[in-house]
Amino acid sequence: MSLLSARSWLFLTGRLLRIEPGRLQHILTISIPIIGGMLSQSVINLVDAAMVGRLGDNALAGVGIGAYATFITVSVVMGLSAGVQALVARRYGAGQRQNLTEPLLAGLQLAALVGLPLTLLCYLAAPWFIPLFNPDPQVTAIAIPYFEWRTLATIAVGMNFVFRGFWNGLGEGKTYLYTLLVMHLVNIAVSWVLIFGVGSWEGFGAVGSGMGTSIAMFFGCFLYYWQTFRRHRARFAATTGVSRATMTSILRLTVPNSTQQTLFALGNGVLFWIIGQVGTQEQAIGHILISLALLMILPAVGLGMAATSLVGHALGREERQDAYRWGWEVVRVAVLIMALFGLPLWLFPEYVLRLFTPHEHLIALGSTPLRITGINIVFEVTAMVLTQALLGAGASQQVMRINLLMQWCVLLPLAFLVGPIAGFGLLGIWLLQGLQRITLSLIYGAIWKGRHWSRISL
Repeated sequence: MSLLSARSWLFLTGRLLRIEPGRLQHILTISIPIIGGMLSQSVINLVDAAMVGRLGDNALAGVGIGAYATFITVSVVMGLSAGVQALVARRYGAGQRQNLTEPLLAGLQLAALVGLPLTLLCYLAAPWFIPLFNPDPQVTAIAIPYFEWRTLATIAVGMNFVFRGFWNGLGEGKTYLYTLLVMHLVNIAVSWVLIFGVGSWEGFGAVGSGMGTSIAMFFGCFLYYWQTFRRHRARFAATTGVSRATMTSILRLTVPNSTQQTLFALGNGVLFWIIGQVGTQEQAIGHILISLALLMILPAVGLGMAATSLVGHALGREERQDAYRWGWEVVRVAVLIMALFGLPLWLFPEYVLRLFTPHEHLIALGSTPLRITGINIVFEVTAMVLTQALLGAGASQQVMRINLLMQWCVLLPLAFLVGPIAGFGLLGIWLLQGLQRITLSLIYGAIWKGRHWSRISL
């Protein structure tokens, strides 16, 4: 795309969304690397599945269970990213360049303090925990060692989240994206060798995927360290230690977000179980529908992370009106992008589902719910973006309370009543889920409009 056409596109899109071209460019500059990194993570998961899928159904099921259990585990440290990003963005906006690495060091210390006991607990609990997902001995024989290897990298995963929050807080997502892409390439190469072997050595089979991913996570961690403390050391003043106030702020921002992430992961598991109570076929297509929905929302979540930085920078400069504008402008960009992403889902749901399953009865069962996802996703965007924007403002406790209330006290009980009990099945559950997310968008829109978040100090 030429420079002229890029400027024309920005101008026309800005006119359509009522956003100044310069501000639209700023949103895209921050968000595109973040979105690219998040999408690359989904792609690498698909690549892993494609490699392991060559080994048979038991291998694929075992790795799938191990990966899902790992997601629950690492969700405990996910909140570190949001906490570090919010504090770094606020200080960056306030011009406190000498204090930028202090939240980073605090986050790294917490990643180690939480990661060590979490690794030990999950490793020891694996033989008991994993069979809860599937008691088949052939599946657990793969899932347990896979999960154990992935668990060993919990500290590295936590530190990677911290570095991601740091660089995104500065509004420099490119560093995060480049590091992540290199880490993914290492993962592919190492996992392939460990799964299939080299020459006469046959490798470790499906478990090699877990080994390769863990090695790649530690490699990424060391690469982040080099990028931050060696390559860019001249940009950041040396920090001799972490103050009590900074550690308290990080904890205050992190604990609610990590709690929400963990219970969200568990809630998805409960929803999957509820769908299973409707029927085996519903659970099979439900897995595909949930995976597609989680993949589809990544651009909106990435834009939300950009809003975290933009809002934090504006509040650091004490420009509350500007912070308020950034929130709504990012929402409008996300609505346009998600409307385009959702088109194939509601226009051609059968063709989309056929990419994942050849079974016509499953495609017929999932077509209407997928069409609902494609339509609803435009109305759900406000919640996705403003959740992250509120985290940038420091309202992590409020976000946690709302999300957990809507998921655990509204969605899951009603889904059980509507689906298995009342007999409305998968379609009833999917309609209810869409309604719940639209309600969340209305709630967060009202909160953002109220502007009470703009008076939170970090």
